[in-house]
Amino acid sequence: MKTLNAQSVAVVIGASGGIGAALTERLLAHTSVTRVWAACRQPECPVLEDLVRRFGDRIRPLMVDVTDASSIEATVAQIRAQTPAVHLLINAFGFLHDAEARIWPEKRIEEITPEGLLRNFQINAMAPALIARHTFALLNHRERAVFASLSARVGSISDNGLGGWYAYRSSKAAQNMLTRGFAVEGARRAKRLIYLALHPGTTDSGLSEPFQSGVPEGKLFSPDFAATKLLEQIDTASIEDSGQFFAWDGQSIPW
Repeated sequence: MKTLNAQSVAVVIGASGGIGAALTERLLAHTSVTRVWAACRQPECPVLEDLVRRFGDRIRPLMVDVTDASSIEATVAQIRAQTPAVHLLINAFGFLHDAEARIWPEKRIEEITPEGLLRNFQINAMAPALIARHTFALLNHRERAVFASLSARVGSISDNGLGGWYAYRSSKAAQNMLTRGFAVEGARRAKRLIYLALHPGTTDSGLSEPFQSGVPEGKLFSPDFAATKLLEQIDTASIEDSGQFFAWDGQSIPW
């Protein structure tokens, strides 16, 4: 990445997930960033332990529960205590289903539940908003910085031709609106900070696994492919792109 160097600091939240882990590994292996803070609910997991063995002190695993506002604040405080500035922050987490809690994407209006709506909005919209709140000062400095949240094409209102998936679609639309709002305020207060909503495509991960049978051939991406394409979009984004919604291939997605 041309926009990151040996003085750069990156943060990946959701670093133990399929795309999050791939993003973390690519930042460590293919850039000279001095440190990647890798935050997730269970940082003592095999994928992050392997990255620690390979990259040593350049990666710092952190525990964060994105459903807990105090946990988000405490995690950011740990980062702030050790670095004055962050150059890239990626929200690589998301929620779509939970078999144990019996929360699944709705096919009919009658399947909408308070539990499904609350969980989707809590993780897909509220968590990125609170992360933006607590990391603003770390990202607002004299150098280029990017705040990127992984969104989903199904969060596009004008692109919705199938209906269903009410909680997930609406929570992602809310996330997109928040990202747009951050960029509007950032244009006044943080002249070098770029806010992006990014669609990674359908990726082979736990989130998409129950729904992969309907994916067209060649459209199910590996986490490493998705991570590579997302970092390309982040690397080429300009301040004029702040507040926009882009797919993995650089195409602009309508709101």
